[in-house]
Amino acid sequence: MQEHNAQHSRPLEVFRVTVTDAFWHTEQELVRTAVIPFQWDALNDNVPGAAPSYCMHNFKAAARQNASKAAQGKAFVPPTYTFRGFEALPEDPAHPDPDAFYGFVFQDSDFSKWIEAVGYSLAQHPDPELEATADAAIDIVCNAQLDNGYLDTYYILNGMDRAFTNLKDHHELYCLGHLVEGAVAYYQGTGKDKLLKAACRFADYVDSVFGRDEGKLCGYPGHEIAEMALVRLYETTGERRYLDLARYFVTERGRSPLYFEAEDRHRAELDGTAVEPNTNLPKPYAYYQAHEPVVEQTEAVGHAVRAAYFYSGVADVARLTGDPDLLAACDRLWRNIVDRKLYITGGIGGTHIGEAFSYDYDLPNDTAYSETCAAIALAFFARRMLEIRPVSEYADVMELALYNTVLAGMAMDGKSFFYVNPLEVDPTACHRDERKFHVKSVRQKWFGCACCPPNIARIVESIQQYAYTVSDDSSTLYTHLYMGGEATVELGGRPVALVMDANLPWRGDGRAVVRIADKSDMPANAVTTATLAFRLPSWAGGEAAADAIRVEEADGRLSREVHDGYLYLTGEWRDGDTVTFDFPMPVRMLAANPNVREDAGKVAFMRGPVTYCAEGIDNGAALYLLHVDAAAVAADPNAVRIERTKFHAGAEGLDERGTGEVESVDRDIVRLIVPGWRESGDVRSAAGGSLYAAWHPAERESASITLIPYFAWANRGETEMTVWLHV
Repeated sequence: MQEHNAQHSRPLEVFRVTVTDAFWHTEQELVRTAVIPFQWDALNDNVPGAAPSYCMHNFKAAARQNASKAAQGKAFVPPTYTFRGFEALPEDPAHPDPDAFYGFVFQDSDFSKWIEAVGYSLAQHPDPELEATADAAIDIVCNAQLDNGYLDTYYILNGMDRAFTNLKDHHELYCLGHLVEGAVAYYQGTGKDKLLKAACRFADYVDSVFGRDEGKLCGYPGHEIAEMALVRLYETTGERRYLDLARYFVTERGRSPLYFEAEDRHRAELDGTAVEPNTNLPKPYAYYQAHEPVVEQTEAVGHAVRAAYFYSGVADVARLTGDPDLLAACDRLWRNIVDRKLYITGGIGGTHIGEAFSYDYDLPNDTAYSETCAAIALAFFARRMLEIRPVSEYADVMELALYNTVLAGMAMDGKSFFYVNPLEVDPTACHRDERKFHVKSVRQKWFGCACCPPNIARIVESIQQYAYTVSDDSSTLYTHLYMGGEATVELGGRPVALVMDANLPWRGDGRAVVRIADKSDMPANAVTTATLAFRLPSWAGGEAAADAIRVEEADGRLSREVHDGYLYLTGEWRDGDTVTFDFPMPVRMLAANPNVREDAGKVAFMRGPVTYCAEGIDNGAALYLLHVDAAAVAADPNAVRIERTKFHAGAEGLDERGTGEVESVDRDIVRLIVPGWRESGDVRSAAGGSLYAAWHPAERESASITLIPYFAWANRGETEMTVWLHV
């Protein structure tokens, strides 16, 4: 048997895959026409009612400072570092100092994520006006870069004398990582390399500063992303030093003596302050995943976004170097997340304290953090695990995150966002209980810490990169996500296009047509010998769903083999060969592991890759009084009614800033009508009675419980919401 799972694969680049899928095309069009322009306004502080970004303000200030330095020469006096807080704001917001740094220490990354989304968008939808805007922005950013390649406006404007002295908290290497990601995407989307050259110069400077050689800093990023970005820079430029630097950052992290501990001591000496011991659990500096070397880590801990970004970088380095210890670490950490710390919505990060993973099986619903960025980071990790070894579970989890928590992070009009993605919401508690102030009952226009909105934009615009990978030897094309579009790749020695037409997420059917181009140096018979591997989704029954995939008129030319959740079709492919699929898409009523205390005695519903929830708008107040007739559903899954419907989004703002406002949007969805009952009695009148009374059986009123896709909640105004329902 061929060892398919031992063969690495690589992602198809953005310019080699296009999306025509009705569902994702709508999302991409929304990002392109609404989110990207909106975010450009936000980066320039031109969104009324939204927290200012100061991002482009800072780049312009740094560019002016560089111009002054060039004009003054030796007479130029650089600023001396003064700490102004993790977020610096002007004393007079209406009149900020044009030469001062404002915002969070990582504010530069807002531009980098925006330009990354722009690059992906331009690759598929050329737009001269948008490209001109992006080019002008790139000019400003490049003018802010120092002669040695350093490019972080926080220290350029506040004082380079303290650069790289607080790697733990001040995000310089995080900003490098996002700059690289944005620069590569823009280069691939437009062919323009000005920003890419600037990113290389910054990476080269970092490479000259960090490492194990004498005289270098033995540090590493406080907030990870540089690791996977440097791998991408290596794969784009072919410069091995970028991969070596990524490997250094991955393997140095957590080694004894702990660098962050030494850095804290050194900074305390510079500041003349006492050293504050790090009290992270389970070990000091676990919040940063720097408590021990990754090859010794067995549990996903600390800040969930940092962690998943880091694991993505570890997987990249493991794939390219073949390091068995790093590969084993990826497997262990993946298992801990998926088996013990993953929400049914594809979210990760159970606690708002540190925006972090909690302990095993601690997955609260009403206080969940489940940051949008964390779900995006999980998708990054999953895709990289697929590149190491094509196993369907990785794609299942990737798909779960993408269709649920990632999309829930953005309103259907593309103009408001969630940072936190709870699984249960009581608006009264959100407004009056400070333990839940991090949970918002409606999306927000923008955030001062605006990592999530541009992160959504860049992943939605690059969704095609998650659909396919191709084996390193170009013999196998893997389909991981079923979405309409076209993937073009050299396969079996010929240019091959797989033209996909799919109806997910509402239907499980579709087809993929093989198109083989003739080459001048080969016979013009439009035939190639290769393998097409198709994922067998867990929601369709996994490997039992292999018979749902057929090749029309293959005439015995193709062998069929199922391995690790993929159907491998190998043999002679001809131009026009058509693969059809029709996956079953039953409604699934799911229970959580008994160790998840918050979900005991409750069920949640999924259909295909979509998780469902109940909203008060459809079901009335006090959702906690609803009960699913689980026995009826278990006896006959058809007891749940599946309805295609037009979902109307639209809501008025709750205040003068327009918080919670959603413009009128209609989307085709599938909703579920679940049989159940409601505990009867007027909740309002009961509030005037005794706080406690003798127990008696609850009175029941028959109820049909309406469920909508989780990503659609909070698009029709402020209301209660819950994913898990009592049985």
